[in-house]
Amino acid sequence: MWALRRASLPLSFPLASRNQAFNIGTSRVCCANLELPMTDRHEDVCFFESCKSLSDECLPSKRLYHTTCVSWNFSMDKHSLSSQAGAKSNGEEDDLEDGFSELETPSSVEAIPEINGNDENIDELISEPELSEVDEEVEVSQHELELSETETDPSDKISRKKRNPLALYKAILAFPGFSVHGALDKWVEEGNEINRTQISMALLNFRRRQMFGRALQLSEWLEEHKKIEFNERDYATRLGLIAKVRGLQRAENYLEKIPKSFRGEVMYQTLLAYCVSTSNMKKAEEVFNKMKDLEFSVTAFTCNQLLLLYKRLDKKKIPAVLLLMEKEDVKPTAFTYKVLIDTKGQSNDITGMERVYETMKVEGIEPEISTKATLARHYAAGGLKEKAEAVLKDMESGSLKQNRWACQSLLPLYAELGNANEVRRVWKVCESNPLFVECLAAIEAWGKLKKIEEAEAVFDKMLKSGKKLSSKHYSVMLNVYANNKMLDKGKDLVKRMADNDCEIGPLTWDALVKLYVEAGEVGRADSILQKAAQNNQKKPMFTSYMTILEQYSQKGDIHNSEKIFHSMRQAGYTPHLRQFQSLIQAYVNAKAPAYGIWERMKADNIFPNKSALAQLAQVDPFKKTAVSDLFD
Repeated sequence: MWALRRASLPLSFPLASRNQAFNIGTSRVCCANLELPMTDRHEDVCFFESCKSLSDECLPSKRLYHTTCVSWNFSMDKHSLSSQAGAKSNGEEDDLEDGFSELETPSSVEAIPEINGNDENIDELISEPELSEVDEEVEVSQHELELSETETDPSDKISRKKRNPLALYKAILAFPGFSVHGALDKWVEEGNEINRTQISMALLNFRRRQMFGRALQLSEWLEEHKKIEFNERDYATRLGLIAKVRGLQRAENYLEKIPKSFRGEVMYQTLLAYCVSTSNMKKAEEVFNKMKDLEFSVTAFTCNQLLLLYKRLDKKKIPAVLLLMEKEDVKPTAFTYKVLIDTKGQSNDITGMERVYETMKVEGIEPEISTKATLARHYAAGGLKEKAEAVLKDMESGSLKQNRWACQSLLPLYAELGNANEVRRVWKVCESNPLFVECLAAIEAWGKLKKIEEAEAVFDKMLKSGKKLSSKHYSVMLNVYANNKMLDKGKDLVKRMADNDCEIGPLTWDALVKLYVEAGEVGRADSILQKAAQNNQKKPMFTSYMTILEQYSQKGDIHNSEKIFHSMRQAGYTPHLRQFQSLIQAYVNAKAPAYGIWERMKADNIFPNKSALAQLAQVDPFKKTAVSDLFD
């Protein structure tokens, strides 16, 4: 029996406002107290009607439909789900957070038989950066490194390299320039072997450090030189990297070249994960339908990806996915509950969030640290300090030294509660031998508490570690300067990045944009973003564009708002509701009519919620007024 169905607790999700909600009564999910948005086209305006109950006929099929009409229907005749166009967004309003564009495809599609985790962890590696405060880095234990570095037998040099799982990765990094092919050719010429463990660790580290181009070169070289026999997951690795580096169209072209015997479910899971990572709702649903056409079974992985997508872009569809899971007898995983808990928290439904959390435990699924961190974060955001502190103490489980892995979550959460003493206590546990993820969490925490010197001290500790820092590491410190409006220090840090040959990429651009915006220099931020978009192969993050668009919108600057809106489309970000709302607000603030804005929304298959309808009414060039009636 499905866990959420058994629970006698309602799951409610908001529509256009908090006063409008639809509930899934889990005593009988498919028909009890279910209110779903139905739309009626009348004079080009969408109105919501509620459907109090659905019979079994109304249960969605395993197929998703993306249509050109501006409606979202549960059709008795078609048994289908239809959607509006999705696009990348961020923020609490539309449920996306910074860094979402950097999400990765599942590690299960990597060729990593030696270190591959269980299937339930696949979702974590795709989506965890959005649900946790800091991405987790892949690091080999200190003991393992010491063993590989203290070998004393000179004749065992090649054997040492073979045993050290990071040897190949380090050799590629150390090779002059950026030619991965050259590094690999040299590696083989020196008599070194290439095994799957080394390949796995190299790919994993490249991906974690966002060096997707190098990871793709490694995969290309392996296929070209046939150093390993490619299996389905190896092809899927290549497919995901092509999508990440060269775009979805190139990935789909490569898919057609893969031998049919290897064109299985993992391939389409990879494409689905990529579409979710880029918030491409239309394409994600197309991939889902393709999987249905190929008669792949509906899995927890697939449903979890849809839940994650809809949490960010269209919460109204979450109940439909839950219904689908029940109909197909798909058991919710820990990640399913985590997404639902986060959705509830973002909707300020603390009672609902607690019910989902309790249901999770009743069903025998032990909440992980990241799930508890999500719970505590929403308690803190809701001003429930005592409840948040109770969860944090539970995360510590008595002894932090024995539960060291909790520190990276505890640091920013204690800072969220404004408790500097607790941040200092937790950091003291890590300070003598910190991992980079703990350092980043500490920098973030001290930044939230506006203790800049403490944050800088931790950053200097990272610099002195002897390890090369990536743009991600610098960006955390850069964001601290941005949040505290320290423009000069931020500029100096970027110069230091360049001096240390650190790649200046999307994360850095995003932090720079925020830095200049917080300093009141929106035009300068705009200029940096436009240059970054024109002169680099990588596209800027969605959040970078939205930060500037919202600033122009607040000023009522229609010209520049339209320019940024157009730039986002050029960069490949399909418009969705939040972008249009920011654009419309520019017209509202400028007290100017927005000719054709409704037609533009319909062309992108987007329909307004309650607040957007109110905005549209304000900028309607043909609206009736007392004066206009007199002249008519």
